[in-house]
Amino acid sequence: MEDRDAVARQIGRRPRAFRRVAARCPYGLPAVTEQEPYDDDGKPFPTTYYLTCPHLVAAVSRLEAAGGVERWSASVAASPELQSDLDAATLTQQQVRRRLAAGETGADHGASLDFGIGGSRNPRRLKCLHAHVAFALAQPGYRLGEAVLSEIDVPFPPTRCCSLPQEVPA
Repeated sequence: MEDRDAVARQIGRRPRAFRRVAARCPYGLPAVTEQEPYDDDGKPFPTTYYLTCPHLVAAVSRLEAAGGVERWSASVAASPELQSDLDAATLTQQQVRRRLAAGETGADHGASLDFGIGGSRNPRRLKCLHAHVAFALAQPGYRLGEAVLSEIDVPFPPTRCCSLPQEVPA
């Protein structure tokens, strides 16, 4: 199965601004995609790394629903180490977006190239844990995203990929 088709199956639609798979699940399918900074129409796509594994997306959604964004925002505010890690990751995010844009500025004249992880205009105010987990999987060493990911007991299904069609018994 081609990566773009696998991602379409995972997210339930054709991926917008898809560039490549940035990280794979243990079963070899996409877990995180890297997006172009602008789609084909020049509209900004500020989420550079996009979580696509349905199992992992659901697990992070449960963290968010349990107050994870607020809790992790407070952790960042209270920890100079996490602040520094987030600042470094934000700089990396901006550098990656500028490199991927290759001089193109899209409909927003380049404004979104300076956004933080997940398209945040205020990078120290977390808004989407999915984007931080995706960034950590695509850019290993991002401690904040890795810490969020570590809260998930089973990030990927233990026996088979949830994105693969079920086998029909003979």
